[in-house]
This record gives sequence, C-alpha cells and structure tokens, in this order.
Amino acid sequence: MSYPVVFFDLETTGLIEQHHYPDIIQISAVCGERVFNAYTVPRCPITRVASSITGFTVINGTLFCHGQFVQTAPLVTVLNSFINFLYSLPGPVYLAAHNACGLDAPVLIRALQEFNLLGKFRGVVDRFLDTLLLSKRLFSQLHSHSLKFLVSRFLRKTYDSHNALEDATVLQELFYKWQPGRKAVRKSLI
Repeated sequence: MSYPVVFFDLETTGLIEQHHYPDIIQISAVCGERVFNAYTVPRCPITRVASSITGFTVINGTLFCHGQFVQTAPLVTVLNSFINFLYSLPGPVYLAAHNACGLDAPVLIRALQEFNLLGKFRGVVDRFLDTLLLSKRLFSQLHSHSLKFLVSRFLRKTYDSHNALEDATVLQELFYKWQPGRKAVRKSLI
C-alpha cells in the first residue's frame, strides 16, 4: 500500500434515513498495534433496533452498554482526539470501514463538518476504503458480505460484533488475511 491503512468503525444511534443522519456513540480505530477507542453520549435518541443490536442505552444523560456504565466525552473532544490519533501515524492514511460509503464515512464527515474539523481531518486522511466493496470485488461468489459472515468464513472465529473496537480489529485481520492487490484496493476507494 502507498499509505498506511487505518481500520475504523462507528456505532451510531441508527441508520441514515431520508437525509436524517444518526449520532455517533462510539468511534474506534486500529492501525497495527495502535488503537483508538472513545465514546460519546448521543444528542438524539438511540433507536430501539440500534439499542438491541449494540447494547447501548442512555439513562439520565449517562451512556451504558449492556447495563454497564461507559465513560464518555463530548463529541467535539472525541473527534479532535480521533484526528490527533490519525496525525500520530505516518500519514497520509487511508481510512477503511466495512460499508464506509453507506454509513461510516457520511456520518463521520457530517459530524466533522458540524464542528469545522473537516479541513484538519482531510489534512491526514487521503481517502476512505470501503471493505464491503472490496469483499464484493474479491469474493463475488459469496452469498453474504456482512462482516460477521466474512470473519466466520475467513478467520474461522466469532467475535463481539457491533462493538466498534471489535469490528475495527477483525476488519484489520481480514484485510491482512485477504492480502488484496493494489488494483482491487484502488477500485474500493471512495
């Protein structure tokens, strides 16, 4: 790769629906042994579906995951910390997520724009890499391209899916297991 790849994931209050963007709850990233993980209390309610999938709830302004208290910071602080993490790596970087173009990239970009951080972010992130697109290019014969299925199929294990840190970690493992060529990676950049 011409740039380091940082694997990241977001947990959010729901999905993008008719130009309504969900709020970020968790941002996690891994690059080799380097790890970033942070939580924030969302500013809008967590949908029932999202809560049942991720285990996140907010009670009286406090974030819980599966009933356990979670330490949080304001979203602007989390975003700045994430950008600082990215700048601590030899950059510029590709920022990889599974379904980056469908959820992670637009939600992250919108949040960065809200706090006027997009310019600082673009100073270190060259492009997004969508590993969902990459998996479809590499393994078009598969009946599913969900991260959970791909981890089971290629890594032969299960994991705590819908935890951003776990998702980012297994995504990195998958990518290095696949060893995709530059052409396939280039075609999966957004």
